[in-house]
Amino acid sequence: MKKRQLGNSDLNISPLGVGTWAIGGPDGNYNWGPQDDGDSIAAIQRAVEKGINWIDTAPAYGRGHSEEVVGKALKGLSPRPYVFTKNSLVWGEDRVVTNRLKAASVRRECEDSLRRLGVERLDLWQIHWPNPDADIEEGWAEMARLQKEGKVRWIGVSNFSPAQMKRAQAIAPVTSLQPPYSAARREIEAEILPFCGENNIGVIVYSPMQAGLLSGRMSRERIQSLPQGDWRRGNDQFKEPLLTRNLALQEALGKIGAKYGHSAGVAAIAWVLRRPEVTGAIVGFRHPDQVEGLIAAAEFRMTQEEMKGIGD
Repeated sequence: MKKRQLGNSDLNISPLGVGTWAIGGPDGNYNWGPQDDGDSIAAIQRAVEKGINWIDTAPAYGRGHSEEVVGKALKGLSPRPYVFTKNSLVWGEDRVVTNRLKAASVRRECEDSLRRLGVERLDLWQIHWPNPDADIEEGWAEMARLQKEGKVRWIGVSNFSPAQMKRAQAIAPVTSLQPPYSAARREIEAEILPFCGENNIGVIVYSPMQAGLLSGRMSRERIQSLPQGDWRRGNDQFKEPLLTRNLALQEALGKIGAKYGHSAGVAAIAWVLRRPEVTGAIVGFRHPDQVEGLIAAAEFRMTQEEMKGIGD
């Protein structure tokens, strides 16, 4: 599997990375419903066996549970894949998640993530959300200090605008950005992708299949049967007027993929990887069988004519 250099770092990453939002389980306001930890660990290990060399997680996924599951999966892997995680979403004894970027909080989050993951150093550490906006500089400066101390190899951001990335750059280089990007959500093409390309900031996109909507396995009936706690039930992309458009887009991607023996999901991931600014795409695997079905996206590329059919 061909690797790509992530921004200004020495990390050469596979086109696909393991996303672990869903494996956080049913705890929290933005969960994907019940999940079996055994399936999660097996999926991570299968992905690494197939050549994927990085895992993206966050403390907010299941309030620490996702990181703990990743830590268990890492124990059975050699060589160890790169581990990317995040900060800025914290909780206390009341379990209520809030945004925080104060220096002391950022440092504490680093230690907590290292402990849950069972590693001595984080390969990439990202600000999950740029909130509170006024504290971006304080949080980023503390991350840069932890990088110098050797707790973190590289530091990046997630969900930042170009203006916010410029503020961070004035303190320390930004290695990467993690934004949402799919054939259904293309906002980053206007300003964010060009900015990252011009500034050598790697881009690892999340939700390339739009949280499953473009996977080839989504239908109105399946959406209606999602668990009550599943955050997608209330998401605009899963409701009208966007739902009809998105299901039609899934069908179009499915027709392209089928010509090559692939699913709509493979075509959807390949579509985001067509952009030269995109270093890699985060793909959530909840079961090892899903790895087998989507791993082809690392190499599959659509023709120019096929991409035009998706609106490129």
